[in-house]
Amino acid sequence: MKLRRKILLAIILLVFIPVILMGSISYYSFSHAMEKKSSNFYWVSLLETDRKLRFALSELTTISNSAITQPAIQKKLKQPDFTITYEQKQDINNLINHPMITSFGLYSKNKLLYQYNEAMSFEELSTQSWFEAMRQAEGRPIWVGPGENGSAAPGNRVLIQARIIKDYYSLEDIGAVVIYVKPDLLDQVFWDAATLKQGDILLVNKQGKIVFDKSGNHIGEATEFPFLADGYDNERGYYVDNYLGEKSLITYLPSYNKDWYLAAITPSRMIASESVSIRNIAVILVLVSLISAFLFDRFFVRRLVGSIISAVNGMKRVQQGIFVPIITSVKADDERDLLIDGFNRMSKQIVELIEQVQKEQDRKKEVELQALVAQINPHFIYNSLESINSMAVLEGNRNISKMVVSLGKLLRISISENQEMIPLAMEMEHVRHYMDIQKFRFEDKFSYQIEVPEELKFYKTQKLIVQPIVENALYHAIEPMEGNGMISITAGEYGDDIVIDVRDNGPGFDQSTLLSLWSKDWSTLKKYRENGVGLKNVHERLHLQFGEYYGIMICSSPGFGSIIRIRIPKMVP
Repeated sequence: MKLRRKILLAIILLVFIPVILMGSISYYSFSHAMEKKSSNFYWVSLLETDRKLRFALSELTTISNSAITQPAIQKKLKQPDFTITYEQKQDINNLINHPMITSFGLYSKNKLLYQYNEAMSFEELSTQSWFEAMRQAEGRPIWVGPGENGSAAPGNRVLIQARIIKDYYSLEDIGAVVIYVKPDLLDQVFWDAATLKQGDILLVNKQGKIVFDKSGNHIGEATEFPFLADGYDNERGYYVDNYLGEKSLITYLPSYNKDWYLAAITPSRMIASESVSIRNIAVILVLVSLISAFLFDRFFVRRLVGSIISAVNGMKRVQQGIFVPIITSVKADDERDLLIDGFNRMSKQIVELIEQVQKEQDRKKEVELQALVAQINPHFIYNSLESINSMAVLEGNRNISKMVVSLGKLLRISISENQEMIPLAMEMEHVRHYMDIQKFRFEDKFSYQIEVPEELKFYKTQKLIVQPIVENALYHAIEPMEGNGMISITAGEYGDDIVIDVRDNGPGFDQSTLLSLWSKDWSTLKKYRENGVGLKNVHERLHLQFGEYYGIMICSSPGFGSIIRIRIPKMVP
């Protein structure tokens, strides 16, 4: 997967999904909280409505309770065949009297005895759906609302209280009374009930008929509320369901009248409207996150990935040996520029190193070529020197013999092809033979001493690193002197390294002289020992063999001689 896609995927996982989840969870949590809050609000409203309903109906029940036990009614029901006088009618009317009562009917066991205003006949009464419930109530009043008694049509609505009348002494059934109450009583109860906008409160019976509702638009209609079913938890509660084709929050509460329930209906869209702000905020957050991610990708990720791709392409070119610097059109002033600049510097350094290595290879080839041109068969040289030595011995010239022997041993080390690393003792022996040969030339003009601890003699070193230094001291320090010279060669330990100091008591030289000699191109000089070439050669050989840390260090001052220190690592055989 591409890096840019990975970053975009990370943004989606770390930004988009959390924002969407947070918005969704907040929205649904708030909606659920609003549902619960609305349910609690309606539960309180339903409790208050039921309390008012109970108070209003109980007031009428108290009137009927008092009336049916009075002698005027008890006597008339026990003597149904006697004609009711005007005074008796007035007494009955006074007993059943309330502003909300529009009419009533007093019945014996088989006929209507007395009616105030207008009442149904006994035959009509006996056919009512609630007649049997009245008889089974055993004298307790039953209430029949407009939606139950067939008076649901506007203008004809009436609330009915019906009850059996018993003999005050024997408790035998002696008749019945049916009281017709104005629906205004229910209007007053439901009018003060608190509802949300477009909400409604219903009074329903156990058969699912709407006894009364606050809006007055659905009285007498049949419903199928789940809480009316047998086995359902009939305690107070709420749920969300479709009502009249619209998803609504339904809160219900059993009424004090065991045959009725109070139900509050609130359209879910009205509750959801309270959550619109949360939903809108969530949508805005998602859109802002989307725009931010797009801008982040456009102005940061794209440039970042572009810089990385440029660096990767540059590395591929480096693998192919093409060292072309990366050019950026816009400066970012951050780690991207550091990455590109670092790569360009690395490429430049690699090019410089390649050029340096190439130069070293060219110089090495040139030296090898010169050595090849000057190469002489070692056996021929050794045989020739052996012949000279034999002739010197026969002639009795010991000095020539010693000089020839030293020269042979000197050449044996110098022109050996298979040994680049030799013991330090062998290197010092090579120097001693060289100094012995030079003693024949300079006679007593100089003296020398070599000091090498026994424990250092067996460490390996690159061959021919001390002799060029000694040769340089001999020709540039000792030879120009008028008096006797002294060359001291000492070796010692310095941590994990070996240092070899070559001292002379020559005239010395200043720093500017050394720098001018060091900067010359030694490959163009005619003589190897000319102008300090031996020093530079040894220094470069040690660099190539052991690294930048090793080489020679020169300490000199005009009139105080010179010290040249050679540093090499300890290398066990």
